[in-house]
Amino acid sequence: MAWTARHLTRKGVDHPRRATEMLLAHVLGVDRLKLYMDPDRPASELERATFRELVERAVAHEPVDYLIGKSPFFSMMLAVTPDVLIPRPSTETLIEHVIQHARRIPGFNSPTIADIGTGSGAIAIALAKHIPHSRVIATDLCDKALDVARANARSMGVSDQIEFRQGDLLEPVEHERLRYLVSNPPYIGDDEWKRVAPNVKDYEPASALRGGADGLRYLRVLIERARPLLEHPGQLVLEAAASHEKQLLRLAESAGGLANAHVLADHDSLPRVLVCDTV
Repeated sequence: MAWTARHLTRKGVDHPRRATEMLLAHVLGVDRLKLYMDPDRPASELERATFRELVERAVAHEPVDYLIGKSPFFSMMLAVTPDVLIPRPSTETLIEHVIQHARRIPGFNSPTIADIGTGSGAIAIALAKHIPHSRVIATDLCDKALDVARANARSMGVSDQIEFRQGDLLEPVEHERLRYLVSNPPYIGDDEWKRVAPNVKDYEPASALRGGADGLRYLRVLIERARPLLEHPGQLVLEAAASHEKQLLRLAESAGGLANAHVLADHDSLPRVLVCDTV
């Protein structure tokens, strides 16, 4: 483990110690904690060979989460494939806001929630688990992504709360009335795409990452078309790039029917989550 972590560090792999633990725990079929509880456990030649192969793929910047087929997120372990984005810690800010808001504000304790572009289902599943009386509609354009999300919902025991619908942006929910409309849409602009790390650019689905010339193609539609779908009171909650803060606030102010627009900081203190109330 120590040698591999140093090797991954030299090769520029993200979070090398965590990556090492995830790969070795996967090969040995144990939890990561077990690696430290049983450090003298011998590894078979097959296990060593399998581990070496995975390490070399990680060195080539293939995401570790795809290599082991799962990703930790919000105290869950979700299945992931190259058809879906790997969940990121920044998205937890969106989830934490909605959970706390639903618990605190009267009228929001049994909400109908739409998660647009659900991918692995990370947002929809986390909200369903932590807001027990919620009804969640999770949408995605990609049928393979929806298959992953459905499997994750089953494994997390929330299938009965979530309805999965295939379609483009808001089309699958155009006849709904929602308490929350949430989304982590594609938001990487063309200029920024040139600087995206190879472990993202070469392996994760570009359709779930690229947001047009300025990165606002989908965010603009969501903001401009959200109000007719939202109840009063209701909230629009969107993840975006930190560089979009001012543009998002201007879009929200000009959209009509939205008020109190503000942007929440993520765990790295970056302005990432737009929140708007309905009027």
